[in-house]
Amino acid sequence: MSSPQQERSSGVQLVSALLLLLSLSGCLSMDVLVPNDINALNGTTIIIPCTFTSCYKIDLTKFAMNWTYQETLNNTEEKFMTYDKKKGMQPVPSNRFGERVVFSGNLDKNDLSITLQDVQLEDEGIYNCYVRNPPDRIQGHGLINFNVVTELPPPRDSTIAVAIGASVGGALALLILSMVVVKCLRRHRKQELISEEKMEEEGKLEPEAVAEEGTKLP
Repeated sequence: MSSPQQERSSGVQLVSALLLLLSLSGCLSMDVLVPNDINALNGTTIIIPCTFTSCYKIDLTKFAMNWTYQETLNNTEEKFMTYDKKKGMQPVPSNRFGERVVFSGNLDKNDLSITLQDVQLEDEGIYNCYVRNPPDRIQGHGLINFNVVTELPPPRDSTIAVAIGASVGGALALLILSMVVVKCLRRHRKQELISEEKMEEEGKLEPEAVAEEGTKLP
């Protein structure tokens, strides 16, 4: 039979092992944060953001990331930005982008954003941000649908908005005025009814008063 001290020691070891497993389970994955869709105006410069959260600080000797492009989900991915352990973030030679893509993030802040200059119609497609940050075991992935437009949406017509606002305001004013008028008429009618009732009561009392005066002795 084991002694109480041995049982207590075994219990402490079991609890420690469970706490260790729980602490590790919370750090088995990471989250890559990117917008689902980006609309860029043709010919402009735009930032394509990508950040990530991790339980561990970046170890530059183990860290890895890639930016890739693909026209559709069925097309092959083309790598155009990567992390080099000696040179840091580096663009990968690309016929599509040339020198139009530069790294604009900050590794110390887990920011892997890039800047795309002189946006072209051919740049439309899917942009993937892949991140690996050991000892996180799972590779993070963010997917962005990048749309290129040739013109901005037309501005809202303020004249129509003002006209609608004036119409609504006028209708509300008329409604309030109508309610006030109805209320005043009801109050006036109520006062008339009260006056009529008083006059009727006074008319009933007058004959009685005359009769009483007639019965008095001279």
